[in-house]
Amino acid sequence: IDLFANLADSYYENADMEHAVIWYETLMNYDLPSVKGEYYFRYSQALKAINDYKKSDLWLSKLAELNADDSRTKSLKFDPGYLNNIELQSYRYNIKPTVINTEYSEFATGFTQDGVIFSSDRDKGVSVKRTNAWTGSSFLELFSSKMTPEGDLIEEKKFKGNFNSKFNESTIALSKDGNTMYFTRNSYDKGYQRDEGGIVRLKLYIVKKVDDKWDEAVEFPYNSIDYSVAHPSLSLDEKTLYFASDMPGTEGLSDIYSVTINEDGSFGAPKNLGKKINTEGRDTFPFISKDGDLYFSSDGHLGLGGLDVFVAPDINNNTNLQLFNVGKPINSKKDDFAFIMNDDTKLGYFTSNRDGGAGSDDIYQLKEIKPLVVDCTQEVTGVVKNKKTGDIIPNAIVTIYDEASTVIHTLKSNANGSFTFDVDCKKGMNLRVIGEKERFIQDEETVKVEPKVVLGLALNLELEPKAAEVGTDLFKLLNLNPIYFDYDKSFIRPDAQIELAKIINYMKEFPNVKVDVRSHTDSRGRDAYNLALSQRRNTSTINYIVDKGISRSRITGKGYGETQLSNKCKNGVKCTKEEHQLNRRSEFIVTEN
Repeated sequence: IDLFANLADSYYENADMEHAVIWYETLMNYDLPSVKGEYYFRYSQALKAINDYKKSDLWLSKLAELNADDSRTKSLKFDPGYLNNIELQSYRYNIKPTVINTEYSEFATGFTQDGVIFSSDRDKGVSVKRTNAWTGSSFLELFSSKMTPEGDLIEEKKFKGNFNSKFNESTIALSKDGNTMYFTRNSYDKGYQRDEGGIVRLKLYIVKKVDDKWDEAVEFPYNSIDYSVAHPSLSLDEKTLYFASDMPGTEGLSDIYSVTINEDGSFGAPKNLGKKINTEGRDTFPFISKDGDLYFSSDGHLGLGGLDVFVAPDINNNTNLQLFNVGKPINSKKDDFAFIMNDDTKLGYFTSNRDGGAGSDDIYQLKEIKPLVVDCTQEVTGVVKNKKTGDIIPNAIVTIYDEASTVIHTLKSNANGSFTFDVDCKKGMNLRVIGEKERFIQDEETVKVEPKVVLGLALNLELEPKAAEVGTDLFKLLNLNPIYFDYDKSFIRPDAQIELAKIINYMKEFPNVKVDVRSHTDSRGRDAYNLALSQRRNTSTINYIVDKGISRSRITGKGYGETQLSNKCKNGVKCTKEEHQLNRRSEFIVTEN
């Protein structure tokens, strides 16, 4: 089992999700009871990378059965329509790859006064596969690039500073005056420092500019060789530093923290941003925009696969903190991270290892063209009509149920038969809408709430059928064909059974109806014989109906022979066959309703 797990993890960490799926599936099939829950999650993530979202959600649900407290599974439970929510936020950005991308790795831009600083391994002449966006890759150095008014990056060059060396520098945050910079570097002190497991962790460093030259970099006081501290971002007032870490107290593989920067340059205690932001997975690469919005990447919140970019508007709003996946095309089935944006120009950048790039990681330029959809109230309209006539039905009761069969709205159609209600389209759900009114049979429609889709529906009610009045002949009401018997016989023929089935169904539909069956013959033949034959046929008819489930107490009958002719064709009167046929009839008279 360890062999399969390690092999699957190897592909997973190197973003080869097609092979990761194969080996995670092998692992699950080999000995599922022994598989740890984290592998359920990784398998789910790998499945997303190959666009199998249905199966991915299935394995996330299995993780919920294994560990109901896992926040990643709770998200799926409370937001089963998360793909609709992502779609709602999608296509708010135009993106394109920047011209600074090479066959090597370029990632993690940070704003300067006239451009950006980014990380790359290009100068080492070797393309290094990124094991994951948390640990980074070796041989990274910082480069700078100017930015045109349109957001294009030009004139890239190696960033000047004696700290930009072989120690693997990446991800920066620069003060507004350009004189203080926070950056990430591998743990190094006369050689790479490794923890007990042999892993080289990440550390934050601070460097200041003195006389227009960068001084020696100093360590952030909360660094450690036993855990990573990385990916800095400054608040607008530069009094708070945000970063990612897996220090003790972390919710998952990495969490986002904040720390106060005091007036004298010292730091307060790190503060975990809590479970609304942090998950059991990787929550990393924080960026605080000018408006105070926190952008970060996570594979623990529900997304499209790998690391997705999320935004928490107004991160200091502790009473109503909301979180949104920023959608496509920023997010993809691969890792998407290191998002930064200027709220004034709506220009920014992010990094992705998506298919079609120039290198293992590439920097993409973005332009926000639509604002974030924070509130999504969608109107659903409808009308209630008479199904047969098309007339509108006012004052009909309309009830709306969610997928859990919970009533979320109850209203009445207005004088025009129409109704309107609002739903939260971020929830993405199927609604059952039922219309009903006294004396009508209710009608039901299912409507799928989808972002950006106009929702209208029609409820068509049918009048409830009323039982026939006493004295009505069901033969005529139901438009039955003549019920024939073979010559001189009284058994029920197959063609007669078809017609009698209509009588039986009617009596089942109206269980209070009672019927008197009346059987008649024409005048040909002896009177006594015709009377006896009609009685036998009447008895057969009644017995057949009773045998099909109708209580004998609801049906009476009698054979009348030729005593109740419907025309002139009595004994001695010459008539056509057609005229005689009119007298060979069965009647089913309603006696009680």
